[in-house]
Amino acid sequence: MALAKDSGLHVEDVAVLHNSNKLALRMTPCEVFARVAPSGHQMAALEVELAQRLAATASPVAAPEPRVAPGVYECNGFTVTFWTLYESVHAEWGSPCSYADALHRLHAGLRSVDIETPHFLDRVTEAERLIAHRDKTPTLGESDRQLLLYTLHDATKRIRERGATEQLLHGEPHPGNVLNTPGGLLFIDFETCCRGPIEFDVAHVPNEVSAHYPNLDHVLLAECRRLVLAMVAAWRWDVRDEFPDGHRHGRDIVTLLRQGPPWPVLGALSAE
Repeated sequence: MALAKDSGLHVEDVAVLHNSNKLALRMTPCEVFARVAPSGHQMAALEVELAQRLAATASPVAAPEPRVAPGVYECNGFTVTFWTLYESVHAEWGSPCSYADALHRLHAGLRSVDIETPHFLDRVTEAERLIAHRDKTPTLGESDRQLLLYTLHDATKRIRERGATEQLLHGEPHPGNVLNTPGGLLFIDFETCCRGPIEFDVAHVPNEVSAHYPNLDHVLLAECRRLVLAMVAAWRWDVRDEFPDGHRHGRDIVTLLRQGPPWPVLGALSAE
């Protein structure tokens, strides 16, 4: 609130919209969306810059709050970014066609942006490190640990063998990162942006959406879904993870990996 007021915003109250590894806040009566993370959150500045560039290309993205100078603000060990607060016409993401079209347009906009980001396989390396070090994942059973390590390695190998073209990606364009506004669907939360094949992004969206996305390599898409499942399972066993009921979620994913293909979209599991 202090940072917002120092930036000229009229703030009397703040409501918590979401609380996990970051806080998502609604500030009133100025009607501004704020995201708060512990200091050292290295992707915050990149996220703001990328959103600015994409908004300038009319890509379907949520824009930084125009009444505040764009950037990352720091106070008392936290970083804060300010964003436009959009009216939602519905809590759901709308039709599969509109979702697929918005993601396709987002990918077109991302191809026009030259910005340095991590590679999607860097996240796989981080997940492998978590699983390989028992002090980081002390409650993970040995058989589950070996299954996750094998899956991460094997899925990565199979993805590389496809030799797909790579580009800048959102990183996690699942329904939780989509706003259904009067002006259409908008993507938010670019902190996981990375480079990789578009199938890695499409692996995060519902099946009925991916069915409308053009020119996909469906073998690659399946392996990306498998990889996403294994990565998320690894994060759920991290001692620092704050995901609600994370261990149960992790066990459910490991069970799916043991059962074998077809690999579900992660969101379908979360909705159960």
